[in-house]
Amino acid sequence: MGRAWERSKLLIWAWCVLCGSCVGRFVVEKSSLKVSTPKSLKGSYESSMGNFGVPLYGGSLLGTVVYPDDNRDACKSFEGFNASLATAPRGSPTILLADRGGCFFTTKAWNAQNGGAAAILVADDKKDEDLITMDAPGENHGDSDYLQNITIPAAFITESLGDNIKKALSAGEMVIVTLDWTEALPYPDERVEYEFWTNSNDECGPKCDTQIEFVKNFKGAAQILEHKGYAQFTPHYITWFCPKQFLSTEECRSQCINSGRYCAPDPEQDFSKGYNGRDVVLQNLREICFFKVANESNKPWLWWDFVSDFAIRCPMKEKKFNKECAEKVIQSLGVDLEKINQCIGDPDADKDNPVLKAEQDAQIGKGSRGDVSILPTLIINNRQYRGKLDREVVLKAVCAGFQETTEPDICLSSDIETNECLENNGGCWQDEVANITACQDTFRGRVCECPLVQGVKFVGDGYTHCEVKNLTASGAPQCEINNGGCWNETRGGRTFSACVDDSSTGCKCPPGFTGDGVNSCEDVDECKEKKVCQCPECKCKDTWGSFECTCSGGLLYMQEYDTCISTHPVTKSFGVFFWIVIFGLTAAGVGAYMVYKYRIRSYMDSEIRSIMAQYMPLDGQAEVPSHGSHTDI
Repeated sequence: MGRAWERSKLLIWAWCVLCGSCVGRFVVEKSSLKVSTPKSLKGSYESSMGNFGVPLYGGSLLGTVVYPDDNRDACKSFEGFNASLATAPRGSPTILLADRGGCFFTTKAWNAQNGGAAAILVADDKKDEDLITMDAPGENHGDSDYLQNITIPAAFITESLGDNIKKALSAGEMVIVTLDWTEALPYPDERVEYEFWTNSNDECGPKCDTQIEFVKNFKGAAQILEHKGYAQFTPHYITWFCPKQFLSTEECRSQCINSGRYCAPDPEQDFSKGYNGRDVVLQNLREICFFKVANESNKPWLWWDFVSDFAIRCPMKEKKFNKECAEKVIQSLGVDLEKINQCIGDPDADKDNPVLKAEQDAQIGKGSRGDVSILPTLIINNRQYRGKLDREVVLKAVCAGFQETTEPDICLSSDIETNECLENNGGCWQDEVANITACQDTFRGRVCECPLVQGVKFVGDGYTHCEVKNLTASGAPQCEINNGGCWNETRGGRTFSACVDDSSTGCKCPPGFTGDGVNSCEDVDECKEKKVCQCPECKCKDTWGSFECTCSGGLLYMQEYDTCISTHPVTKSFGVFFWIVIFGLTAAGVGAYMVYKYRIRSYMDSEIRSIMAQYMPLDGQAEVPSHGSHTDI
C-alpha cells in the first residue's frame, strides 16, 4: 500500500508540474504602471498581472496610493483598523500598496476590495527578483468561494519600486499612479484568435466548476463572434505522460491511454473508486475530435453546445460520464459520429495518437506566448490571459483584441463598455440638424473621424469640422446627406433646395431663386422684372419661388407661349365655314383624281397601240412592205 501511494503521489506531482499548481515555466504577463507624482518617481514601470481579479484589458485606472500604518500585508480585514480605503467624494480611486507574505495573494486582494480599494499593488520582499505571476491558491485550499468574487485588479511590483513609493508616502508626498492595460493584449486586425485550455473532468474542485460554468455562460457570446467571423476559437486539452518506470503499474494503466503516452489525474485522487484518469483522457479526446469534425463542417461553434450539454447530461456524480452518454449528445447535435470515432482511434494501441500528440506539442510556448502550464488557460491573440474566468471579464479581454473601430456590436454594448460619444459627443464634430457625428465609439474609448454616410464622404479633422464632398469615387449622390451642404428652405408646405446631384454644378439656386446656393437663395420677382406674363390680357402676381398669371375676359393663360386663349366653344358660323372648306377640299380631290385617271388611261392606250403596230396594221395605218428574198418554185 505504501509503495502504491508513493507511485500515486508521483503521478499527481507530474500533473501538478504540468498544470502549474506546484511549479510552472510560463511567461509572466505584464502591464504598465505610470507614476505621475511625485516628480522624483515620475516615469513608467513594469508590473505583473495577477491571475485573479479583473484586469481592465484595453483600459486604465488612475488612483492615489495608500500604504496603511497597520495591516500592511493586508492579511486581515481592514474593518478593525483605522484605515479608510474608500474613494473620497470627487476624489481619485484608492490603490492599496501591500507587502508580500503572510497569506495568499487572493486574501490580500479580497481584504483590499472589502476595505474599499479600487486596486491592489503587492510589493516584492526580495531584492533583484524578477516579477512573478500571483496565482490563486490550489484546489486543496478550503475556503475558496470568495475567489470568483474578487473584482479589483491586482499587480505585482518590484521591491525597489515599492520601497520608493513607501518613502515618498512617509515624507508626506502624494503618489498618483496609473495602471495601464491598453497594451496588455495585441490588437493587430479585425479578427481575434483565442484558445481555451481545459479538461472534461468535473470532479476536481473549484477550478473544474469554474471551467464548466464559464463554458455555459460564455457560449452565447462565443457563438455570436464565430458565426459572423469576428473570432477564431480553438479548444485545447492538457495531458501528461507516465514515466517509463511506472508503465506497468496499475496507476499508469488506469490513468493513461496508448501505453502511458497520454494521461490525466484521477478525478477523486483515489484510485480505488469512481472514475479514473483514463476516462477523462478519452472524453478529452472525444471533445477535441468533435471540434475537428464540426470545424470541417464549418460549424466550429457547436463545440460549446457539446461541452456544456455533456456537463449537464453526463456528470460524474450521476455515473453518466461515459461513451454512451457522450454519443447521445453528439447525435442530438447532428455531428457525424462515425468520423469522430475514426478520429479517436484505438486508445489501447502502443503508438502515438496524432490528435493528442499535436495537443502536447501545442502546450510548448512559441514566441511571446510561453508554455501552457496553468489549468485553465485562456490565450488571446497569442498572449496568455490573466484574471478570473468570468463571461463579462473574458469578453472584455477578447474585445480588447480587436483593432480599434473594427469591434463587433457585442463589444460596444452598455454592459461591456461606456459609450464616450454620449457625453458632449466625445468632443468631436457634430451636425445636430442632420444628426451626423464624427464621434465613433470603440471598446478602448472613442475616435473623432469624419464619417462616410450612405456613400457620401465627409472630410476634415473630425474635431472641429467635417465637410461633405460632392461625390464619392463611386458617384454616390450627395443631396441625401445634409442636403449636400447647400441652401434649402420650406414655406407653406413647399420645399426648395439648391443641391444638385452633379459634381460639375454643386450648389445652385433652383429656378425662381437667385443667390450663391450655399448660404442663401432669394426669391426672384418675375412680375417686377417683366420676365413672364406680358401678354395684353395677362395679370401677374409674384409668389415665393414662382408666380401666378391670370387672364381677363375668361381667357386661359398658356405659360409656354406666354399668351391667353379662349375657353368658349366654337361658334355656328365657324362650323358652317369649316364644313364648306371640307367639302371644297373633297371636291378638289375628286377632280384631281379624275384628271389623273384620264391621263393615265390615255398614256396606256398610246403605249399598247405602239406595240401592236409592230405586228399588224391598225386602222388608219399603211401596210408595212416585206423586204425578205423569195425563191422561184
